[in-house]
Amino acid sequence: MDSFSEPANTAQSPPLPSILDNIRALEEQHHAKGIPLSGRVIHVCHYLPVTCSLNVPSAPSTSIQSVPGLLSPPSTPPVDAKKDGEDAPPSPVDITDGAAQEQGTPANKSKWNLGVRYGHAAMISGIRSLSATHEQLLIGWTGDIYASPPSFSATSSPSNPEGSKLPSKDLAEEDKKALEEAIGNYEDTEHEVKGKGLKLVPVWLDDKLAHGHYDGYCKQTLWPLFHYLLWQDVATEYASADRHWPAYEQVNNIFAEKLKEVYRPGDLVWVHDYHLLLLPRMIRQLLPEAYVGLFVHTPFPSSEVFRCLPRRNEILDGMLGANLVCFQTYSYSRHFTSSCVRVCGYEIAAGAKGIDVQGHVTGVRHCPVGVDAERVGKDILRPGIQPKLEALRALYQGKKIIVGRDKLDVVKGVVQKLRAFEKLLHDYPEWIGNVVLIQVTSPALTDSPKLERQVSEIVSHINGEYGSLDFIPVHHYHQTIKKDEFYALLSVADLGVITPLRDGMNTTSMEFVIAQEKTKRSPLVLSEFMGISNNMGEAMLTNPWNLGEVAAAMHRGLLMSEEEKARRHASLFKQVTTHTSHTWAATLTQMLLERVGAAGMARQTPRLPLELMEQWYKKAGKRLFLFDYDGTLTPIVKTPSMAVPSEATLEALEKLTADPKNVVYIISGRDQAFLEQHLGHFPKLGMSAEHGGFMREPGETKWTNFTESLDMSWMNEVHEIFEFYTERTTGSHIEVKKSSITWHYRSSDPEWGAFQCRQCQDLLENNLVHKRPIEVLVGKKNLEVRPIAVNKGEIVKRILYLNPDAEFVFCAGDDKTDEDMFRALLFPTGGEKLSMEAPLSVTLALKDQSTKPPPVDLALDHEAIFTTAVGHSTKKTLASWHVTAPEEVVESMLNIVNDTKANL
Repeated sequence: MDSFSEPANTAQSPPLPSILDNIRALEEQHHAKGIPLSGRVIHVCHYLPVTCSLNVPSAPSTSIQSVPGLLSPPSTPPVDAKKDGEDAPPSPVDITDGAAQEQGTPANKSKWNLGVRYGHAAMISGIRSLSATHEQLLIGWTGDIYASPPSFSATSSPSNPEGSKLPSKDLAEEDKKALEEAIGNYEDTEHEVKGKGLKLVPVWLDDKLAHGHYDGYCKQTLWPLFHYLLWQDVATEYASADRHWPAYEQVNNIFAEKLKEVYRPGDLVWVHDYHLLLLPRMIRQLLPEAYVGLFVHTPFPSSEVFRCLPRRNEILDGMLGANLVCFQTYSYSRHFTSSCVRVCGYEIAAGAKGIDVQGHVTGVRHCPVGVDAERVGKDILRPGIQPKLEALRALYQGKKIIVGRDKLDVVKGVVQKLRAFEKLLHDYPEWIGNVVLIQVTSPALTDSPKLERQVSEIVSHINGEYGSLDFIPVHHYHQTIKKDEFYALLSVADLGVITPLRDGMNTTSMEFVIAQEKTKRSPLVLSEFMGISNNMGEAMLTNPWNLGEVAAAMHRGLLMSEEEKARRHASLFKQVTTHTSHTWAATLTQMLLERVGAAGMARQTPRLPLELMEQWYKKAGKRLFLFDYDGTLTPIVKTPSMAVPSEATLEALEKLTADPKNVVYIISGRDQAFLEQHLGHFPKLGMSAEHGGFMREPGETKWTNFTESLDMSWMNEVHEIFEFYTERTTGSHIEVKKSSITWHYRSSDPEWGAFQCRQCQDLLENNLVHKRPIEVLVGKKNLEVRPIAVNKGEIVKRILYLNPDAEFVFCAGDDKTDEDMFRALLFPTGGEKLSMEAPLSVTLALKDQSTKPPPVDLALDHEAIFTTAVGHSTKKTLASWHVTAPEEVVESMLNIVNDTKANL
């Protein structure tokens, strides 16, 4: 992924039927290839889209009193409290009323009452739309459970409901089972979709743990960070970024265990949002073959902000457990990629399609969420809207109406918007008395008295400075509003202003466009820092910190001609109604199916079978052990000289070489001096240095140079090219060996180093390789040039040729150069006996080059060859087996030698 440029978003989203056709085609292709698919999609979200309470006898509905805002402006049409909140971050409990409660179908009327939970409605409607073609499960927390349906005042925070909570630990098992049954049979009549259905699967969490996870780590650490704020910037007291980490980790683990309970092979799993960033890796550990996607609904900050997080590595590694990580915008995916490269030191995969973590490639894509345009289109036709719309027109007759509706959260930019409106009245005084701003701020979990007071003071200042007895410019209401009032406000507006400082997906802007289709087709002022701004090109995009720019955009929008309004609106309306929440959900399914079929995912390398290997080991009269060094016997380290063998590694080598039946070789890219320094004290250990350029046989001290008969004059030319790039890449250096030359950039800026590596590789391949008998190898943070006749595969062939009576072979490696070893051990199947010609590494060492050694028959059986790649099971490799880390290679060797010795 090229992080230096962002692609222009010019293409319209394909229509939904086209995406569904692609999904069917991909599923048919996978079935034809034998790739298992169950036809199910499992969504894992923080909480279920239902509220849970004990069913109490019906009583007359108690209306929720409207509570005035922070100010007391002239009365506008009455406003009741009901949360719509689709652009808000999800909260454990959302505001409902009697009408909302009736929308759900309680499955156990005698015990439990289930109601619709509002929040993230776009995501839920998208998920439900897939039920037309796929069986689906949605796993989530139950949320707080109440003794009676909770009610909320207009300004109460959802985290402090008036209803009494029932601690989950106090619920009897029979009550839990009854609730699980009710949730499993729940049907949402508001989003009824004919098809295979959506089953809800509850996750039970201890109340303290649940709120430590959500109110603690999610809202106090991750939410601010992802919106470019650090935790101490929003905390009211001493803030520790790690205080709630144990709860976050534990909740993610509980979700992983729940998924394991319901998982079937071939399921597609989508994990949603920042509450569950550790979950993909946990799923990968429990279910290695699962197809897992992660969609992050929030923004993702730049690497310089993200690296402030103390648990940055754990979060990134958790996310990279997925096969695919998807974001709202390209820029968020670019920030994520940069964080993986700069913070963790991972590399961008070949072809720039994702992040390579020890051979496991995690794809990185972007796909913005839309709204359920069909549902919003129906909602704006509700009979209660038109009377309220007419009342608003009458109340503000003769004045232009600017509408804003946001969470009262510091990242929503309400303070900056009010100051920009003041700037409008100051710079364009003709609007005094002729324009009003109706600003609705619904309560947020992160409400702070300081922010409320600041907003109140600014509103008072503007009204005092520019108002009069018959004109108040700002009407501010700090309360949640019902759908009728909400859509009436959007429909009556002459201008919509939504300017958050940071936001992932803000649905209010899309709903504004749909609501305006039947009325004025008014323009829209948006913040350029919103996740959807790139798709809303015909809106007036502004920097919310630039008050003059926002004020000028307001002025321009209020004076815009009818022709320009119609043109802009038509483009926005097409975008909003084409790329909906339904197309988003289908696109995610298509993306994950594409990853399922990608190279490296279709073939999962099985784990090394220790019992089978031990059986062949015990039967064999002669055994070959062929080990790479870096990344196979020792972990990869930033400073090459620090890669010293562990005590366990030395013990394993000592015991292996002590057995006369074993022939053991280290086949490394290291030079002779390094190998002799750390491993030279094992007299029976064979060693190959510089990727096969030099070799020391077991029991000998002399090294054989396979490059003596080769033309090595090319090294000076390569060295000159490497010097050119070393001068221009701070932190890089050149390593000159006797048979090869390597340019290292591990200590350089990772993105600049990788860019320079590609440039250098192109120069070598286009100008030198075709003239000289050399090849260019791209390694881990390095570029190596070596003779084409010298590689690890030739050394393996030589060892096998000289030991044809070997009946067991174990060969382990971790990177691209080790694939030459695995390739050398691939033999055609079907023949009774294995045989091989004399390899180049044998003929090069002969003094008489005119005599060619004869072919030899091998005593090996196909099943006795254990080629083993170190890394993830999805790593693209020629090896037959895999282990995940160098420690497992050493442990496996110790196990077979110790078990064999114990059985003697």
